[in-house]
Amino acid sequence: MVYELAHLRRMRYGSKSEAMSEIQLSLFDVATIQAEIEQLPLPQPKKPKRVRAGRQPLPDHLPRIEHRHEPASCQCQQCGSVLTKISEDVTEQLDVEFAKFFVHLHIRPQYACRCCETIVAEPVPPTIIDGGMTATGLLSWIAVSKYLDHLPLYRIAQIAARDGVTLPISTLAEWVGCVGAALQPLVDRLTWHLLQGRTLHAVETPVAQLDPGNGKTKRAYLWAYRSNDF
Repeated sequence: MVYELAHLRRMRYGSKSEAMSEIQLSLFDVATIQAEIEQLPLPQPKKPKRVRAGRQPLPDHLPRIEHRHEPASCQCQQCGSVLTKISEDVTEQLDVEFAKFFVHLHIRPQYACRCCETIVAEPVPPTIIDGGMTATGLLSWIAVSKYLDHLPLYRIAQIAARDGVTLPISTLAEWVGCVGAALQPLVDRLTWHLLQGRTLHAVETPVAQLDPGNGKTKRAYLWAYRSNDF
């Protein structure tokens, strides 16, 4: 009956494509039908039971730093007897350490042979940017901040400036390009795996791209691909 009432209201008050004309309505005893429907008890909707979510436990993979708070004296303040440990109360607090900048010092001693005058030194450890001042960890932090946390380069520069580190935006942009070039073999391998599937889904996202020389922006696209063999 509830659905009949909804259908009746749609016929009378609905849009022109759904409403019925007066001639069509005259074929039905609308008043009698509506009176019968109104006498029926309507089911009361049940309110969903609210689930109270308590404090969630902290992840087990996070490192724990213990802080033990021992009493100043192991003697009872009332009678002077030695205190005996019976239990302990453990409280966990979640903390975070902001981006902490530090410097790697690569010291390469040089040794010389007095007989043949040969100089021996360990080679420079390989880096993503040859001769650059940035380490792998810093490049990873910049890439994650930009592409995963969606932080513009100027905000990344502001974060570094709070710690007294100057990172020009042009330098950050150059480093991002170097990271992309270093990850190109991984991109090629992922592309190969995508093309092995029977189905390939693609979605485009229009973005505004700077157009050098014209002082304007042009319409560009970001493409995301996904295979689905389910």
